[in-house]
Amino acid sequence: MTTVLVTGGAGYIGSHCCKAFAEAGWSVVTYDNLSRGWRDAVKWGPLVEGDIADAETVAAALRQYRPDVVAHFAAYAYVGESVSHPELYYRNNTFGTLVLIEEMLKAGINRLIFSSTCASYGIPMRTPIDEEHPQWPINPYGWSKFMIERIIEDFSLARGLNAVMLRYFNAAGCDPDGEIGERHEPETHVVPLAIEAAIKPGRVFTINGTDFDTRDGTAVRDYVHVTDLAHAHVLGGEKLLRDQGVHVYNLGTGNGTTVKELVDAVGRVSGQGLPVAYGPRRAGDPPALVAAAGKAKRELGWGPRHSDINEIIDTALAWYRGRM
Repeated sequence: MTTVLVTGGAGYIGSHCCKAFAEAGWSVVTYDNLSRGWRDAVKWGPLVEGDIADAETVAAALRQYRPDVVAHFAAYAYVGESVSHPELYYRNNTFGTLVLIEEMLKAGINRLIFSSTCASYGIPMRTPIDEEHPQWPINPYGWSKFMIERIIEDFSLARGLNAVMLRYFNAAGCDPDGEIGERHEPETHVVPLAIEAAIKPGRVFTINGTDFDTRDGTAVRDYVHVTDLAHAHVLGGEKLLRDQGVHVYNLGTGNGTTVKELVDAVGRVSGQGLPVAYGPRRAGDPPALVAAAGKAKRELGWGPRHSDINEIIDTALAWYRGRM
């Protein structure tokens, strides 16, 4: 059986990917320090508790399980936090990945799926954004991921590392079966915050920025269902078993939704209006991020199947109502 070691597999996207790998017949091992993940989200194989910057623990896990592929999600991912505390992001995301790659190669393991981000593009020069678009991040989170991409390219040339780098646009939604969902502390992601405002008394949803150069003044994002993202990782793993080199793919729908449109959709799907307040732009927020995802379709056979905004909200709403 093909084995995948999933770093950050107790987190939001990582846990959904663990499920997708398991359903595809892979043996799944989660590696997570549980600082921002959840023990009860580890349902598809053993958990190794450890930090990616702890070379000794990483090496021991690689020796014990001998994974064919490492899928790397372990990272801090709050844009605002990265602006106020950049040291966390360069130490954990960038340095931690360097340790992971070094230990993989020492163990003779050279296949890596990397969870990257559209934040590496910065403020887009054109939309939709394809993989050839220049990368110039505008926040430390984006820079930390951009640096990792560079590290992967350099290790590929120097040491034969093979990688699939997946640049997500806005991950959203929850497992349609309700087994796992989206949990962050603190919660900063727009879909769960909007849902909480709709279903929890006293909550107010804040729209950050109404003066962007967009069709209604609010930020535009390309929301892609987390289950679709998970499927892309399985396809990426299968590609690594066949092909060498470094392969980069955007994962998005090609359709942008403004924050105001998202608010309207949450009200429509939930059947409950939500109170809205207005605030300033968040530091490091581009006005619009929309993917050109044709390369993933051509080379991986991937396409979004659950990423209609109504389905995204419906699955997330079911998850949150199930936990009330």
